[in-house]
Amino acid sequence: MPATTETTETYVTAAVRSDYIRIENFSFYYTATKVLHDITMEIPERKITAFIGPSGCGKTTLLRNFNRMNDLIDGVRHEGRILVNDQDIFDPDLEVISLRKRIGMVFQKSNPFPKSVYENIVYSLRVAGQNNRAILDDVVERSLRGAALWDEVKDRLHESALGLSGGQMQRLCIARAIANQPEILLMDEPCSALDPIATAKVEELMEGLKKDFTIVIVTHNMQQATRVSDRTAFFYLGKLIEYDETKRIFTTPSNRRTEDYITGRFG
Repeated sequence: MPATTETTETYVTAAVRSDYIRIENFSFYYTATKVLHDITMEIPERKITAFIGPSGCGKTTLLRNFNRMNDLIDGVRHEGRILVNDQDIFDPDLEVISLRKRIGMVFQKSNPFPKSVYENIVYSLRVAGQNNRAILDDVVERSLRGAALWDEVKDRLHESALGLSGGQMQRLCIARAIANQPEILLMDEPCSALDPIATAKVEELMEGLKKDFTIVIVTHNMQQATRVSDRTAFFYLGKLIEYDETKRIFTTPSNRRTEDYITGRFG
C-alpha cells in the first residue's frame, strides 16, 4: 500500500505515478482575493481524475487554469506553476491558442453552435483553414464514433445540432472537443443537466475515452466520482485537502473533513 504523507492542510499519497499534469505550489487570485492556496498535485496520464468539494471551493477555477481560460478575466494573477507534459503553461513564449488545441473542454451546459451537426464538429478545423472535404468527413466520423454518437446522427449530419436531445447535444460537444485530437479533456460538471439515462451514456463514454485522453472532471455528484474516476481530489475553501485513489478517498479517507463531506455532514 502506498504511504500517505500528512501535512497541516493536505493529505497526498506518495505513490509512484505519471505526472502528466504537474501543479507546483499554485495559488490564484481574483484581484486581491486569493481563491486557490498553494496547490501541489500530480495528475496521471490517460486516467480520469475527479475534483470534488462544495460550491465555491476552487475546483472549477483550477480546472479553467489548465487551458488558461481564466486569462479572459480582468485582474487575475497566479503564483507557482502548472506543467503539462513538463511544459510550463504560463511560459511567456507559449502560444495560448496552441495550448488550447492540446486541451479540450466540455462545459456544464451543452453549448452546440447553431449550425449543423457536421459544422459543429469541423468548426475549429475550418477556422484553422482546413477545407479538404475528405479530411473533414474523416474527422466528423472519427469524432462522432469517439463520442458514441455516430450511429444516432449519421443520417442527420446536415441538420441543426439544436434538434438533438440534451444527452446527444452534450456528446456532440464532447465530439467537438476531441475533433482536434487534444491530449487532455477537461469536463466541468458535464452531466449536471442530464437525466440518469443520458448521464449513464456519458459516463460509459468517459471510460472509453481515457484510453486516448487524460481526463479531469469536476463533479458535485460523488456517486459519479466513484463510478468513473481513478483518482479523486477533495477541495475545501480553495485548498487541496486530500488526493488519492478514488476507492481510498471514499472508503478510508485520511482527513476528517473529507469524511464529513462524502458522508453528507456538510457541503
